[in-house]
Amino acid sequence: MLALGFVVRMMGCEKGWVISVRCKLKLLGKMWFVLTLLFIVGQLNAAPSGVGSGMVRIPAGEFIMGSDLQDKDGRRTKEYGMGKPLYLDEHPQRRLFLETFDIDLTEVTNSQYRVFVIERNFWVPEQWKKNGYLLSRRVLNIADVETLRRLAVEKYRLDMDTRAMDKTSLIDAMDKARLALDSLAVTSVNWHEAKAYCDSVGKRLPTEMEWEKAARGADGNEFPWGDIWDKMRANTGDGLNWEHGVAPVGSYSQGRSPYGVFDMAGNVMEWVSDWYQPYPGTEYSADDFGEKNKVVRGGGWGGVGHYAVSQFYRGAYRFYLTPKARYSDLGFRCARSVR
Repeated sequence: MLALGFVVRMMGCEKGWVISVRCKLKLLGKMWFVLTLLFIVGQLNAAPSGVGSGMVRIPAGEFIMGSDLQDKDGRRTKEYGMGKPLYLDEHPQRRLFLETFDIDLTEVTNSQYRVFVIERNFWVPEQWKKNGYLLSRRVLNIADVETLRRLAVEKYRLDMDTRAMDKTSLIDAMDKARLALDSLAVTSVNWHEAKAYCDSVGKRLPTEMEWEKAARGADGNEFPWGDIWDKMRANTGDGLNWEHGVAPVGSYSQGRSPYGVFDMAGNVMEWVSDWYQPYPGTEYSADDFGEKNKVVRGGGWGGVGHYAVSQFYRGAYRFYLTPKARYSDLGFRCARSVR
């Protein structure tokens, strides 16, 4: 759903986001129409013009990619109820060379992606439709008290008696709730949307090779921090209890990769640019290989139902989804070539 139409559409107009004034007035009332107009005319002009780079330079050189691990008799695959055999799509382990590149220090945040959505009138992430994140203080300020009270309950889910709150108190509470989401990794973004964001800031999605080098280092760590699993070094849904599941980016300083990159294990799964293809020299084949699924890396906080096991957070572990997939523990970060 496009940014300028999401408010109208979520209130029940079935004609799409380009609709008549009569439809807007009938379904939303005069106040909602004014809110939408303000969003169109004023909020675009108020949007920041860009975001900081916040990148880490990964030096040129060799690194270890993939693994030669085996799941004998498929015991672990069955135990974990996995849809694909463990390890086989990581074969064979190779030593490869990559030129210097930059990669984002953290996953792209809500606040960074919000600038993009507003400036480009882009599709709104599903999570934002539920929590009111796109509505700024400036937009809320034009609403009457009853509209604000309804929003406070339906969208912001404020745990307080809004009936006794005046307009200023309501806006303060809602704005505080919105700002608390700024530093969370953005989620529910598909591959095409992630690519569009990276393109818009002069970057690109990392390749699968770049992502793995940035996560494992030159020596091929099993996990970003080393070879021993520690659930307290990553947001896997099996440690700290984050209110929204997803954590503020950079919350796990002890889980950084050898290059200092945050959250390469856990928090959100991350899109990379590559199609899910077999590695050169492998004997493993799968129906899901080919130009139909994109690779995702890093494992998420568990928002799609899988429980936390260390296998999902290994630096060599490969997962894949269709490019149109969106999940509440799926996000991305960007990379940039160095010339």
